[in-house]
Amino acid sequence: MVAFFSAIEPLRIANRIGGKTLFEWDLISRDGEPVVASNGMTLAANCSLRQAPWVPSLAVCASFEPQSSIDDELIGWLQARAADDCILGGMDTGCYALAAAGLLDDQTVTLHWECLPDFRARFPRVDAVESVYEITVEGFSCAGGSAAIDMSLDLIRRRHGDDLAAQVRDQLVHEQGRLPASRQRDPVVPQEPLLQRAIALMEANLEWPLGIRELADELGISWRRLDRLFARHLNTSPQQSYLARRLDHAHWLLRKTPHSVMQIALACGFASASSFSRAFRRRHGLTPSQLRLQALSNYA
Repeated sequence: MVAFFSAIEPLRIANRIGGKTLFEWDLISRDGEPVVASNGMTLAANCSLRQAPWVPSLAVCASFEPQSSIDDELIGWLQARAADDCILGGMDTGCYALAAAGLLDDQTVTLHWECLPDFRARFPRVDAVESVYEITVEGFSCAGGSAAIDMSLDLIRRRHGDDLAAQVRDQLVHEQGRLPASRQRDPVVPQEPLLQRAIALMEANLEWPLGIRELADELGISWRRLDRLFARHLNTSPQQSYLARRLDHAHWLLRKTPHSVMQIALACGFASASSFSRAFRRRHGLTPSQLRLQALSNYA
């Protein structure tokens, strides 16, 4: 339910702000009957699979145990939609159905991190990554939950411009939209409570890094105490630790995702490709472009 409404509400708000119908949607269920979500709420459907009209794009939204709803009827219906030039996408665990239909082979998709290990084992020909959302020429996908807001904001921006997307984001009281390559979740951090909070703030602000004084203010301590905290537990400074985390995340993105070097630079808090390349080379010994070529060579 969270993913579904997070995808629809930005589009509804865009229609209201725009003063006209910029987006339309239908809710399709297998038999046209209402659907009970995992939270027990019931959602009315517009039509069944057989009654569904042609649509230019279709999002498959699923949650727990997505495999239990996949059968020959659904697979055949999805394959027919793909053959009819419908752009297909998955929300939360929706990619299970698309992959079972053979519609995601050799594509890059994302889905909720909890399901990634099982999904990768079941569908080794699909490049499943732990990003917030993915937009490709073949389709789209998002990790579910609030990630659907970011994906819909991206759609609004691409179709109707930055100004409208910003107005919708303000109406949603949503922080500056995450980029596709953003992390779904924070990694494990050291076991010192104040240091955990500091690192969590860093990991949550990779695209738009906080200043060290700003970080200290968020923690309610002085920047000198923050310096001592990192020196004592990690033998480094907050600035060096923050930069290292951004560059290590960039290293992973370059190897595991198809995003451009510039997209990854922005997702890791760098305003230009040149500054990103210099910092990356100092930490990893080669440029982002060289690592990308190396990763492609290993994949081939």
